[in-house]
Amino acid sequence: MTKVSANYHRKGFGLKEEVQVDLQREYESDLIGQMRQSGNTLSSGNITVRLAEAFGFCWGVDRAVSMAYETRRHFPDRRIWITNEIIHNPLVNDKLRKMQIDFVTVDDCGVKDFSGIAAGDVVILPAFGASVQEMQLLERKGCEIVDTTCPWVSRVWNRVNKYKQADFTAIIHGKYNHEETIATSSRAENYLIVQNLDEAKWVCAYIQGKFSRAEFLDKFRVAYSSGFDPDRHLERLGVANQTTMLKGETEQIGKLFERTMLQKFGPSKLDEHFLSPGDTICDATQERQDAMMKMVGETLDLILVIGGYNSSNTGHLFEIAKENGIPAYHIDVQGCIGPGNRVSHKPLYSTESVLTEPWLPEGPVTIGITSGASTPDLVVQGVIENIFAIRA
Repeated sequence: MTKVSANYHRKGFGLKEEVQVDLQREYESDLIGQMRQSGNTLSSGNITVRLAEAFGFCWGVDRAVSMAYETRRHFPDRRIWITNEIIHNPLVNDKLRKMQIDFVTVDDCGVKDFSGIAAGDVVILPAFGASVQEMQLLERKGCEIVDTTCPWVSRVWNRVNKYKQADFTAIIHGKYNHEETIATSSRAENYLIVQNLDEAKWVCAYIQGKFSRAEFLDKFRVAYSSGFDPDRHLERLGVANQTTMLKGETEQIGKLFERTMLQKFGPSKLDEHFLSPGDTICDATQERQDAMMKMVGETLDLILVIGGYNSSNTGHLFEIAKENGIPAYHIDVQGCIGPGNRVSHKPLYSTESVLTEPWLPEGPVTIGITSGASTPDLVVQGVIENIFAIRA
């Protein structure tokens, strides 16, 4: 769908002030607002909680949620769909379902079922964006599109498009099955997705002749474009990223590929074979990662990371805590704390949550708390209340 179409909406409907009352009531917190104004620290009895300097809803998430609320108000009688979760937060998505906004179903293989969407239906694209193929399908169906794609994601798409025009392969640092990476890769002619630095090192080793073509194709079989030929498509490279990855790791991956192409082709031809990625990690993600790095240097007994279990940026905050050797728990909702001295949480790299009891040590305790960019302050308030209730 082209952006000049009358059925394409990218800036909302001028109803932000009208929906602001609902957004404040359902997601904002007076308690958290007060803590932000008074040193981010609060104590009750012998428990002290300390908030990170940056946490919670980012501008892009706030914009996406606000646009979804505006859409419901602007189209009160129309059937409205979202092609996936608007953001990775269970509370927000449940609120939208209660507003009679339907979510496109996704099977275990990640395939979406668009069969229920009819001509004239309104379809909201989430903050992660949508693939080119999804956009084309919705255009053929004659849908009204509300595009809440985060502008930071759009920046990455612009970079990938430049790679495509210059006949460069996009090396995308991201998770191959994440909605944002799927949308980004759909805009590339040739791409390869690497999830981390280790995978990037493997690719560079292949470029240097250390692995066979069959080994490459098997290892990355779900992570490259159709018809990908590693002997041809790894000659000219540009690096891009999922915007919620660890910035430091994206930078390391970019430098690694630059060194590899420099060694293979020499400094005089580097520009013909490598394009610098630039800075496409979103500011809010970086601010939250920086705040977490500062928090792990403080004197804390443990850290709570609050956010959706499928939230990439939240998962990386949890990863920072664990890699720095601090006891930490990743929880997604207020109800994960209690009743009693128990916590339901998801361990790092696990697919299932577990129950730990007791989790709060005896005596005075100082707890660091942060939350992902998709987590409302009201959820953070509820977590703090449940923690204090353990020893009330």
